[in-house]
Order: sequence, then C-alpha cells, then structure tokens
Amino acid sequence: MKYNIKAKIIKKEQLKDDIYKFSVQANKIVENAKPGHFIEIRVVDNVEPLLRRPISIYNMEKETGILEFIFQVKGKGTTLLAKREEKDELDIIGPLGYGTFKVKEYNNVAIIGGGIGIFPLYELSKQLKQQTNTQIHTYLGFRNKEYVVLEKEFEQVSHNLTITTDDGSYKQKGFAIDILKQDIQKQKPDAIFACGPLPMLKAVQTLAQEQNIPCQISLEEKMACGLGACLGCAVKQAKSPKEAPQYWHVCKAGPVFNATDVEI
Repeated sequence: MKYNIKAKIIKKEQLKDDIYKFSVQANKIVENAKPGHFIEIRVVDNVEPLLRRPISIYNMEKETGILEFIFQVKGKGTTLLAKREEKDELDIIGPLGYGTFKVKEYNNVAIIGGGIGIFPLYELSKQLKQQTNTQIHTYLGFRNKEYVVLEKEFEQVSHNLTITTDDGSYKQKGFAIDILKQDIQKQKPDAIFACGPLPMLKAVQTLAQEQNIPCQISLEEKMACGLGACLGCAVKQAKSPKEAPQYWHVCKAGPVFNATDVEI
C-alpha cells in the first residue's frame, strides 16, 4: 500500500559537494516498505517543477519511523530539493514499486553496486545481516576517490567489502564487476544483487547467467510519475518474441527484476 504524506526533515547532511542525505519522519512508509522500494518527492510546494523526483530508499529505522534517502544533484529538481532545510516538510508518495529485493535465507551472497546505484543496496545488506546467517560479500565501484561514499556504513553490514575506483585513486583500480569475476569461484555465491549503471548491470547479468547463479537487479530508469501512467520507464521483457516485443514498466513491475526477466 502506498501513502501520500507530509514528511518532516529531521536531519540534512551533505556527504559530498553534490550528494545529500535526508532523514525524514515517514512512519507509514517505513512500516510498509521493503528493500528496493522507492519514493516520489515533490521538491517544492508550488507546481513548478510539476513532476515529482523518484529516489530510492537508502535506510529505514522501523522503531522510530525514520526514512533516509540519498541523492545527487543533477538537474533543476534535485537542485531545488538540496535547498530544503531541516524542519521543512516534504510531500512524499511511497513506498512505490512492485518488484523488491527478495530477502530470504542464503548461505553466501554477492552485492554489487556502482556510483549512486549503491544507495538502495544498504537497506538490503542490513536486512540480510539482521535476519539471516548469510555471508555478505559487497563490491562497490566509483569513478574516483572523490566519489567514494558510505564506506564505513557498508563495512558494518558486510562480511567483506571491496571498493574499486576507475582510475585507481582509492583502493583497487578497475571495475567492481572485474573483482567479482575473479572471486566468483572462490566465494561461490548462491545469489547476486546489483544496482548501478546499465553497462555494469549487463555485465552482472551475463556473469550470473554463465555461472547459473540467481540474480536480482534494480534498474535506474527515469520514472516521471512512479505510478505507471506516463509509460516513460519501459524495459523489454527478455522472453517476449522478437516480432512482437513486450515491455515491463520499471516503476510498476520493478524496479527490482530477476536478471533473466529483462533485456538491458
């Protein structure tokens, strides 16, 4: 069930020059949200900009009803959102999405994220660690040292954390997917969870299929409405016929899919 609420900003943090973390009071959403859900935020109280901004849920505190989300300033909407201050109220709809990460008993999982795609993976990791005896091996990739965020947070919810940077300015040089490929035989994960840029997700999808490992991926598409009305977030169904392709809408069927269900 989704709710439209006025959520007070409890805390605002600037993690990087263009990356912010907001903590808001959102009891009803927190009660009903699962890892992988997202919210839609009206960034200002007037009608311009008209469309809400979709943002993934980073962290939830069930006891207090606090919801945390992290976003990068990229355009007009997120620029306006970054100007909101503590004690302001945000108009939020959530939790949104049908496809969420399936948190169940695993022996050994690999979690891989790239850039701002790492944010929805934290709540997943946290719940896996709290609810199961699963070994969690996390791989996070960033462009360079300046973009590395949440290292300590992911260390706390992972048994092993690997960080890579494209240019080698911090930790291991290269891409997170390359380290996962090297570790796949040693770690032998029985599930892979991923979120990040499409090239990374395609590589994860291919690896999972080659190794016959169940894989869930969270897609980052432009979801203008978040309710399936605008039809702007379509992704092709992998099993649909070439002569008559069919599509999922990420905001409704996703944003999390089994990797074998989508063609990306």
